[in-house]
Amino acid sequence: MLSIIVAISQNNCIGKNNALPWDIPEDLKHFKDITNGHAVLMGQNTWESIPEKFRPLPNRKNIVVTREKDYKVPENVEVYNSLDEALEKYKTQDLFVVGGASIYAQTITKANKLFITEVHQFVDGDTFFPEIDKNVWQEARREDCNGFSFVQYSHK
Repeated sequence: MLSIIVAISQNNCIGKNNALPWDIPEDLKHFKDITNGHAVLMGQNTWESIPEKFRPLPNRKNIVVTREKDYKVPENVEVYNSLDEALEKYKTQDLFVVGGASIYAQTITKANKLFITEVHQFVDGDTFFPEIDKNVWQEARREDCNGFSFVQYSHK
């Protein structure tokens, strides 16, 4: 099953200068809890935005999609030059798309679930998540917290 996990502001911002524009420890824990033991797929910029000491993300199969032909990653990380090829290989497994904007835009119509952390603020950023089409997605679960909410969407 293909799922997307992302934190977004009220104006759909997900990043600024290749970093998260907020510090929400509960969101990082939520991300870890949901993706732990599963494959995570990301673009090259997202991979490079993770501090080296945390790469690859532990207890998860890390998959990087890049246009760069001979992109170097640690031995236990898979690299694909084609998003479709990566999705095809993992189509029978739980796969979490973890960024960035281009990968989200290419997978939102293929995903089965969205795990969204809604950050209750407008953020000045340079990277944005696509609009969530409420005709396609329905809210399945919500947990409201102080300043943010964990929301799960499923396909209608």
